[in-house]
Amino acid sequence: MERRTIGAGALEVGAVGLGCMPMSWAYSGSRQRGDESLRAVHQALDAGSSLLDTADMYGPFTNELLVGRALKERREDAFVSTKVGLLVGEQHIVANGRPGYVKRACDASLRRLQTDVIDLYQLHRADPEVPVEETWGAMAELVRAGKVRALGLCAVGARGGRRSGGLYDGTIRQLRRVQQVFPVSAVEAELSVWSPEALDTLLPWCEARGVGFLAAMPLGNGFLTGTLTPGQGFEPDDMRARHPRFTAEMMAANQPIVVGLRRIAARHGGSVTAAQVALAWVLAQGGHVIPVPGAKRERWVAENAAASGLRLTPRDLTEVAALPGARGSWE
Repeated sequence: MERRTIGAGALEVGAVGLGCMPMSWAYSGSRQRGDESLRAVHQALDAGSSLLDTADMYGPFTNELLVGRALKERREDAFVSTKVGLLVGEQHIVANGRPGYVKRACDASLRRLQTDVIDLYQLHRADPEVPVEETWGAMAELVRAGKVRALGLCAVGARGGRRSGGLYDGTIRQLRRVQQVFPVSAVEAELSVWSPEALDTLLPWCEARGVGFLAAMPLGNGFLTGTLTPGQGFEPDDMRARHPRFTAEMMAANQPIVVGLRRIAARHGGSVTAAQVALAWVLAQGGHVIPVPGAKRERWVAENAAASGLRLTPRDLTEVAALPGARGSWE
């Protein structure tokens, strides 16, 4: 697999990563199976998808434990990214950016991940009650202590919200502030064919400063794979059950996007899928961009990894640009 670098430290990873969240969190709980997910992680590492993206809140904690089972056997093959800053309660999620908490959380993540060092430690969300510089300073101390190799920031933006200018202005302001404390190696934000908003300001900001960009949800929470059926319904614990683009009406209205991806895929041969075209489009947005599709099955992991070898033509990219914008239930 093609290798790409993250940040000024030139940390190398496979061009397509693996989002581990669906294995333990936010998607249909009845379909989460630990051993099957563990095999998916090994499949990713076999294929060169070395970046494993997790967080302490996923589960909570169970996702890191799962990734740790793989890291125990194959630490040298993996680039592990985890996150700090969010606490999960019974019916709510709150931010905690207090320096003492950040340091304790890092130690706990290291134990669960069964490793001595975290390759990329990301601030999941800034705590509104703690200056972000204080949180970032505590994270920088972890780098100096040898517990973390590099730092990243997850973007704040209304996922699935209305298209509007300035969606990532708040994130860029945070980035400017923390850059004064310690270098930012990566930013993680949503980027896909149906959510391209990061292209306006956030992606250029990262490119101009040598900051890696981890493209979250590059397959549109599964919609861009073309495997979901309008009206199929989702389990209550699946975040798509409450997503404005996943009502039966909106899934039907957004089908032309999938049709367009399939049309492009067909030109590249019968084995190429809509999902691979969607990932190849993300890869084409810059050499500093690493899509991190979530998956929990070996089959999907292998398919996603193979997208690193697909090169879209100028005609393909023009057709993607001409696809209709995604619609949500607010419209």
